[in-house]
Amino acid sequence: MGEAPLDGSASDYFGAMTESYDSLIRRSVPRYDEMTDRLAQYLPVDAGRVLELGCGTGNLSERLAKNLPSASIVFVDGSDEMIAVTRSRLGAGSAPAGGSREFIAARFEDLSPVPGSFDLVVSSISLHHVDDKAALYEHIRHLLRPGGRFCFADQIRGEPESNHQLNWRTWLEFCALPGHCSKEEIESLVQHSAAHDHYTTLADHFALLSGARFAEIDCVWRNSMWGIVTATAASAEKSGSERNNARQAVSVSRSWY
Repeated sequence: MGEAPLDGSASDYFGAMTESYDSLIRRSVPRYDEMTDRLAQYLPVDAGRVLELGCGTGNLSERLAKNLPSASIVFVDGSDEMIAVTRSRLGAGSAPAGGSREFIAARFEDLSPVPGSFDLVVSSISLHHVDDKAALYEHIRHLLRPGGRFCFADQIRGEPESNHQLNWRTWLEFCALPGHCSKEEIESLVQHSAAHDHYTTLADHFALLSGARFAEIDCVWRNSMWGIVTATAASAEKSGSERNNARQAVSVSRSWY
């Protein structure tokens, strides 16, 4: 693995390892391809306008392009290097079935499309880099039409703390298996996590999504510290009492740590 900077952003870190990223992610994330395939299975097949947050080198992007050939898909990543790899992998411009492909290098929080622009927002192993998920989920709800879907795979904090620590140790054991990660790679990943990762419990994800006017929230796949969450953009504003209940749920959950 190339030397990845730890003093910059998460995008800087991964942007410096575009050549080794696809190998590293499979050596450091248990059942990575299974998780990506399962995420793709839960995406609506009739989505016409799609936004992928954190496309990386295009592993999920390829599945989106294949499964939704007539859709207009916007691929976003904070790293110019990652966007360049995904663009090269998929090809820019029009898709064979009449859809389109757009590639944007930007932070998720800085996106400003027209409200209700998308039928589907999807992400894989990226959202844990965002600290303020309440604001992020509000922003994503703003981008979705009512009834649109938000589906993501990500690292999830276990609870109670003993669960989280067991999941962490299990991950390190997986990374240290023969043929997986070198000691230098493991050290780099751990340092990156300490500098850039913000893990959120499943209970907090559900409460924050509900507070951002999402409904039909479900965790459809889980493997230790990785999981897949799906939600639907509600069509009506949440009442004040519903928003307060969601905030209280987040407060109670966070008090456990």
